[in-house]
Amino acid sequence: MRTGLKASKTALCVAFYFGVLILLPTQLLAQFQDPVFRKIENAEREIFEKQFENTLWTGQGLYNPQTIDKIPTIELRARLQAAFGNPTVSIRDLITGPNFRPGKAIQFEYWFVVDGKIPLMILDLDGPFENGLVYVGPSEFVDQMPQIKRTLNRLLIQDVKEFSEFEDYFFSPEREQWYLASYKDGAFTREPIERPSFAPRR
Repeated sequence: MRTGLKASKTALCVAFYFGVLILLPTQLLAQFQDPVFRKIENAEREIFEKQFENTLWTGQGLYNPQTIDKIPTIELRARLQAAFGNPTVSIRDLITGPNFRPGKAIQFEYWFVVDGKIPLMILDLDGPFENGLVYVGPSEFVDQMPQIKRTLNRLLIQDVKEFSEFEDYFFSPEREQWYLASYKDGAFTREPIERPSFAPRR
């Protein structure tokens, strides 16, 4: 980035030397601005899916190590709650009675549109039992993914001063066990429970 800034300054100096003002392209200016995240609400899921139905999803560019990769997922969930509110999708959205498929098990998913055009999905790897998150974005914007992740790291680590309480259900196929994962009264819990009885959100 320092090299890019130096080159830009040199170009501006040359422009002013010859008495000509050259405006930098919007794309170049955008490289030095933090991406803007808009979380997709649960009610917007169908619109999001239709808008990005032809997207080629990839994790490329999103796995350069950041602080958030070393933090327990259960803590990241509390940070996400503080930064963005409730998840776009929780396990209650996937349960369809007795035909629930363990392969669909997640604790949470946050969907975003970044800078008004780039879709991004963030989800847990193994509920409250792992560190970090899983990321997927569009292959056509893979060059912008590292900056997007760096900004997300700042939003969750530097900008979040206090965790927010949450309560999620999670089914672990490996353990064949339901859990209630939560952050409440300053404590994280991963409590084994019987299968919860609730209907998917509508």
